[in-house]
Amino acid sequence: MFNITLLAIIWLFRANSSRLHCYTIIIDMPRTILHLDLDAFFCSVEEIQNPNLRGKPFAVGGKPNERGVVASCSYPARALGIRSAMPMSRAVRLCKDLIIVPSRHSLYREYSQHVMEKLRDLTPLVEQISIDEAFLDISDIRQPPQRLALDLQTAIRTEQNLPSSIGIASNKLVAKIATEVGKKSNKNKNAPPFGLTIVPADEEAQFLAPLPADMLWGVGPKTSARLTELGIHTIGDIANWPEKELIHLFGENGRDLWQHAHGIDNRPVTTESEAKSVSQETTFNVDISDERTLEKTLREQARDVARQLRKSDLAGKTVKLKIRWSDFTTITRQVTLPTSTDNEDEIFHSAVKLMKTVRKPNQPVRLIGVGVSGIGAPVRQLSLWDAGSEKSRKLQEVIDQLQEKYGRDIIHKGDE
Repeated sequence: MFNITLLAIIWLFRANSSRLHCYTIIIDMPRTILHLDLDAFFCSVEEIQNPNLRGKPFAVGGKPNERGVVASCSYPARALGIRSAMPMSRAVRLCKDLIIVPSRHSLYREYSQHVMEKLRDLTPLVEQISIDEAFLDISDIRQPPQRLALDLQTAIRTEQNLPSSIGIASNKLVAKIATEVGKKSNKNKNAPPFGLTIVPADEEAQFLAPLPADMLWGVGPKTSARLTELGIHTIGDIANWPEKELIHLFGENGRDLWQHAHGIDNRPVTTESEAKSVSQETTFNVDISDERTLEKTLREQARDVARQLRKSDLAGKTVKLKIRWSDFTTITRQVTLPTSTDNEDEIFHSAVKLMKTVRKPNQPVRLIGVGVSGIGAPVRQLSLWDAGSEKSRKLQEVIDQLQEKYGRDIIHKGDE
């Protein structure tokens, strides 16, 4: 188990001495990590928008005749065997009455932002790992973890009408698996689980031992198949193997397997200010060949990335383009700017230039994405010649404020 190490420096007078002596005492304090996962998030938001969907099998995603996939599905749909990432055509075969709802990612992001703000009201030590998941380091919060978790679940349910599941442990690995265990223990398969699982300190390995090996981070399909060949079926089976033998069989991944199977995970919660990159990407339901559509998508993505950077008071120097062709070949290209930016125009124009260097005329695109890395605090040195860019920045700040208050569709800068 990973602990927080505190250094206490104590000054004492030693007996029979008039001299003052300094002692350094190392105190290990266990961490408490909370993992929150919004249950069937996309579907939960759609049910808020359309209460008639409640209790019915439905899926959020693309059309079955356009190579669409299931982005999320309701619990009644899951009870019929439908799962996320399943081709929508197969989902419809499993349930002929399945209701298909188109994705509305801008709406889901707004709900997500409200939840993340709620988490940051508890502690600044929040690491958002996806639109519907986050880790919190609650080590310094004196409220009992179970009470804190129940209050948090209730608040999110009351204020946002969203169900959630929570896992709590001494590290991120075990906390996330605890959330998954809580979800799986739900007996009512037609309703959100509202799971809450707490793993006491020093009981991590005992908690993990009976669980299937493929629940462990780092165990993908290939590793899982190899473990099965070796007669390893549970996380406890992995823990019982000698570390050196696992390293011999799986390389450096073997060391991680051994440590994770023992419930060891030393990674800290990484906050937004420590983010390495900000990105957005879109997978099209059908391959896109139209250049105007691709550029419009890049513009929307650049706008979202720039807005996330400004909201966190960050800027980045490297703009990255990700593009996937119809044969699933995926490439990335990037360019480093002279100075850091949080400006959507700069990000957009850089991405378009990168796209034009790699894409042939009319070449169909399955996925496209924009990201910014090399992130840090924005550096602004205003000179006489920068008045125009500063005016543009002030205008963008006003637009951000209006969108924050009234919704993202209230106002936009005109596209060029």
